[in-house]
Amino acid sequence: MVGLGPAGSAYLTSDVRALMADAGHTFLRTARHPAVESLSGFVALDYLYESAATFAEVYSAIVEVLVAAATAHAPDMIVYAVPGSPLVAERTVELLRHDPRVDLTIIPSLSFLDLAWERLGIDPLARGVRLLDAEQFALQVSSDHGPFLVAQCWSQSLLSDIKLSHLYDGDGPEPDVVLLHHLGLEDEQVRQVGWWDLDRTLEPDHLTSLYISEISGRAEPEHEMARLVRLMETLREQCPWDNAQTHGSLMPHLLEESYEVLDALREVDMAPAGATATVPGEHLQEELGDLLFQIVFHARLAQEEGLFTLADVARGVHDKLVHRHPHVFAGVIAGSAQQVVANWEEIKKEEKGRSSVTEGIPTDLPALLLSTKLQRKALSVGLPGLGATPTDLTARLDALARLEADPVVGAAEATLPGGRDAIAQRVGDVLFDVANLARRLGVDPELALRWRALTLQDEVVAREGASAALPIPDRRTH
Repeated sequence: MVGLGPAGSAYLTSDVRALMADAGHTFLRTARHPAVESLSGFVALDYLYESAATFAEVYSAIVEVLVAAATAHAPDMIVYAVPGSPLVAERTVELLRHDPRVDLTIIPSLSFLDLAWERLGIDPLARGVRLLDAEQFALQVSSDHGPFLVAQCWSQSLLSDIKLSHLYDGDGPEPDVVLLHHLGLEDEQVRQVGWWDLDRTLEPDHLTSLYISEISGRAEPEHEMARLVRLMETLREQCPWDNAQTHGSLMPHLLEESYEVLDALREVDMAPAGATATVPGEHLQEELGDLLFQIVFHARLAQEEGLFTLADVARGVHDKLVHRHPHVFAGVIAGSAQQVVANWEEIKKEEKGRSSVTEGIPTDLPALLLSTKLQRKALSVGLPGLGATPTDLTARLDALARLEADPVVGAAEATLPGGRDAIAQRVGDVLFDVANLARRLGVDPELALRWRALTLQDEVVAREGASAALPIPDRRTH
């Protein structure tokens, strides 16, 4: 395996020249290279590019041709030459390295990178430059801000994709962009251009690269998600703990992270009006990230099991939400939020093939949350007379209070057949009515009761710490 260098024959090393002259069988990945003009007696594999649909197919086909040739001419060697250096951006080299059918010797050569650093006048190590492939730019760039050297920008469409990738969206100073074209040749061009002109300055080919300086601003969500997915893959492959997890073992973590998100949301919601919410906001961001990781983790496990991928999850919820918002996407009229809810429930019944809007509600939900969800379902189907009036609620509370105030009457009623169940049912009616009242007031009864319980916790801590003059935390926001 040898390299033809970055440009003309002047960059061919003496070792490479000698090998190619002595070998009886020489193959070139492509004859589209300036140094080829000084060579002869080779077989170019360009024809494989014309018969394959993807680059991956081309590279696999090249490997098979080379393995067949090496097998046929063994023990004599064959020489395979690639543009630039065989150690930089050569997928066929990686495939051959891991192919047990051949013995491979690589002769290092000068790459286009050496010319690029000289023309740019930079030390890539000192600058922290990342080398990217133009074909994979959107996936590889992740959330980094640069600088980048983007190799193999062989078409205007690739340059357009880079320009429109949202790496730079116009906010902040425009990054320095340098097009590196035909380095080492007579028609070499090193041109600094504006971001929006990088795909309309010159006619690129396989000898075109792009340098992008550091970019200020924030990366787009899709780049961050791609970065998180790659991290999940690495953890499953290299971390013993992550590799040992299953859907079942992760369930407690999912529940815990969900509750921690609720706590963080309450912090933000309880922040004083007009006050800075930086700290609660940072906490919420962190907890949402932990919850998102659990979702990515379960999707990764499902992908390994051949069930679905994270992309399937995102596509599924996207398409479901589009279908359930016909008033946004399909011209259906919905003049109020109540009408939206009613349409939503009917669409869900149709989608799921359910006979009732209550199907699918987990019966193991906390009772207040279960009551609130069922009340909303009842309203969506127009169930009349839902819940008691404030007068009825007061009367029911008074009746229960009298039972508690007169132990004799309460005990006598409890001893009647079904008496204890009857009292429990009356308490349930009151709690149900309170939940319904809270819903009508726009209050989540589950969170309201939780807030009151945590207030009591603060009062207990205050009583415990009063004698020692200890600081009293407000646990309602933790």
